[in-house]
Amino acid sequence: MDDAAPAGRRAGRLPTSRRAPDEEGAPGEPAPEGLALGDVGRLLRRHWLGLVVPTLVAVGLAVAFVQLVPPRYTAETKLLLESRDSALTRPQQERGEGTTNPIDEQAVASQVQVVMSRDIAREAIRRLHLVGNPEFDPLVDGVGPVQRLLMMLGLVPNPLDREPEDRVLERYFDRLLVYAAGKSRVLTIEFRSRDPDLAARAANTIADLYIASLAAAKVDTARYASTWLGSNIETLRSRVAEAEAKVEAFRARNGLIGAGGTTNQPLGAQQLAELSTQLTQARAAQADAAAKAQLIREMLKDGRAFEIPDVANNELIRRLVEQRITLRAQLALESRTLLPQHPRIKELNAQLNDLEGQIRGAADRTVRTLENDARIAGARVDTLRAAVDSQREVVAKGNTSEVELRALEREARAQREQLESYLGRYREASARDAASAAPADARMVSQAVVPETPSFPKKLPIVALAGVLTFLLAAGVIVARALLSDGPPRRGQPNGREPSGGADLSGPVPAVAVRRAPAAPRVPAEPAAVPAPPETAAVPAGPAAPAYDLSALTGRLQGLATAGDGRRILVVADGDGLADLAASLARGAAASGERAVLIRLGRGPAVGAPGLTDLMAGTASFDEAIQPDGASRLHVIGRGRGGTAALLAEGDGLGLTLDALGQTYGWVVCALDGRDPARLRALTTAIGTWMDAVVIASNAAADDPGLLALFEAAEEAGAPEVVVARDGEAMPAVTMPAYPLRRSA
Repeated sequence: MDDAAPAGRRAGRLPTSRRAPDEEGAPGEPAPEGLALGDVGRLLRRHWLGLVVPTLVAVGLAVAFVQLVPPRYTAETKLLLESRDSALTRPQQERGEGTTNPIDEQAVASQVQVVMSRDIAREAIRRLHLVGNPEFDPLVDGVGPVQRLLMMLGLVPNPLDREPEDRVLERYFDRLLVYAAGKSRVLTIEFRSRDPDLAARAANTIADLYIASLAAAKVDTARYASTWLGSNIETLRSRVAEAEAKVEAFRARNGLIGAGGTTNQPLGAQQLAELSTQLTQARAAQADAAAKAQLIREMLKDGRAFEIPDVANNELIRRLVEQRITLRAQLALESRTLLPQHPRIKELNAQLNDLEGQIRGAADRTVRTLENDARIAGARVDTLRAAVDSQREVVAKGNTSEVELRALEREARAQREQLESYLGRYREASARDAASAAPADARMVSQAVVPETPSFPKKLPIVALAGVLTFLLAAGVIVARALLSDGPPRRGQPNGREPSGGADLSGPVPAVAVRRAPAAPRVPAEPAAVPAPPETAAVPAGPAAPAYDLSALTGRLQGLATAGDGRRILVVADGDGLADLAASLARGAAASGERAVLIRLGRGPAVGAPGLTDLMAGTASFDEAIQPDGASRLHVIGRGRGGTAALLAEGDGLGLTLDALGQTYGWVVCALDGRDPARLRALTTAIGTWMDAVVIASNAAADDPGLLALFEAAEEAGAPEVVVARDGEAMPAVTMPAYPLRRSA
């Protein structure tokens, strides 16, 4: 018969993910979509081979990779960027400033590019002898035939035309890494190589070349500055001499010769100042002499000539006064004995009067002397006033020329100041021209050492990462296949199948032949590590159950894809011919080593032992409901004390119970039979909702209305697989005649 693929695969089940049709027609809530966490675990456990094999292959390949790939070692050198100028080497105008470091983040990024410059790279290649090293030089073995052919066709240039160092540059830069450590001024230089000693030497060599390039750049700058300043100093000297000569020539030509001294004023201005000073002094002397003469005359009139300092200090008057005092003393002495008319008294009086006259004459001469001094001072004042007026005119005329003179002096002073500045800078640049006086703005803080462990490949992390990633990828593929194979269950279609469409039931119906086999003694099957399909030629049955050849049927059911829990098979028998097919199928699964349970839902009155309906109602436990099968390792559950109405009404309870059994047993086989077609179709629809496959055991003709009704009921239930089992030889799929019945797409 037709062995086509299953119509669909079940999505993962939750206990509340299945909903049976509501008897009262009340709308139910949609079940949650997707797989639950427990379903994913069961799905991965069922497909453990699909996880283990790719993971082991990936781990093996990773181990081979880390063992075959040549190891590479990484050495690193750390540099600190800082200004290393001291107070002695810093320019004098900067010595009074703070010691702030001008290196910022942009400067650090620029220095990274300097370390990776081609000039330093070429010098490092020469010092490390990388030309001819098979790891770096691609032309160690010469030009290959393919490359030679491309060169002949003009598609690629001849690599031998390039410099040897340029051929190595590409691989050199691939192995070099320079970066700044965070926001600090520390540069890290890393170099990778298969030779650990070469990696350490390369990192240190590159650092040394970089520091040397900084020092050389500073020396070159100082040398260039000293050369440039030296050539400009001579020009400035000639300019300064020329400017000063112009100043002196203009000064001499316009009579603006300086008188020397600190002020360095023009001679005319200085003479004017001196004349003004003399005029002021003459006026003061004239006023003083005139005032003294007038005062002396007034005091002489009052008879107080001796109170005048100039008179009292006169030597002649002082002697005359002394003589007068002497005469007055003699006169007084003689007047005691002589009368006033005595000649001696008269003589003394005459001498006394003569002395008085001499004193008055001396005072008059003093007054006249002062008056003469006053007249002389007045004449000097007049003379000096005329000289000042004349000199003022001379100075006024020289002011215009002095403006031009000051402009020439400013120009000469500016030229001299520039010359002095250039001379100072020239001396500093000459001092910094020496290599020892210009330290580089970087120093090595950590030299590279020969690495002992390779940086690539990291064996354990690579192997572990390959294994974990492959495991996750394989798990994702398994879960994705389970999700994409069929949609999640919905209300009225728990198995994710579309509802019945309008297609006529006229296509081929899947049919499987089961043949009765002669009875044989039962041989206990050994438990298998991996469940194998029950495809035994003759499965021993109990005394009341015939044996069947179930190889075709079990092979088809074994190919069903589930979400990791047990396969749920509903076997519907429409008569007595194949009534024991479900028992034979369940015993065959148990004989193959799988855990199997048979649920008998057949016709007949309810028995006293607890069964499925009691489990659904919660009135019995699984230990009470599950009974052993005396003829095999099969477990059996009866219908229970409830009627078939409970199976139709309690859809949620039925789904929960079947989910619980599916997590324990690999095969859950439900046996349903009866002679009432309406009841059989209703139970098929209600129970088939929670099944992975529905097997209709019937020997009826392909166009039998009862068979078509059962088939349609199974299809409407949404079972992913519906199979018709027939008693007899294998036969092709039977094409059903067209009936106004509907089947799923």
